[in-house]
Amino acid sequence: MDALPHSGPPGCPLVGVAATYMPRLSEFSFEPGLVAAVDQHAAAVRDALVPLVPAPRRPGRAPRQEPYGMVRREDLADYVLGFTDWLSETDWTEPVGHDFATLRLTAVCWLIREHDLLAD
Repeated sequence: MDALPHSGPPGCPLVGVAATYMPRLSEFSFEPGLVAAVDQHAAAVRDALVPLVPAPRRPGRAPRQEPYGMVRREDLADYVLGFTDWLSETDWTEPVGHDFATLRLTAVCWLIREHDLLAD
């Protein structure tokens, strides 16, 4: 899915983030390190939003947990509101290149795209 800036429900904070940071996903083909960094950020966001449940145990292996369910639009929107509020409080400005915040917001866009969260 290509998330367009006008896609999604009115007033949803994901729309603005997608409009600003979704184009950064096109940089993946030029910067392999960016893919890895965004993947790590996306995993951190997903882990914060999706509860873990015990996974089936395989003989001879340690117990593990895996995500239960999918990332929901409402949960990611709440996360984005909190994160962008924190950025405002710290007077963050977007740098040239990639810092923690741009990587995190790009990861949010990856989650939006992968989970089709701006579909009506």
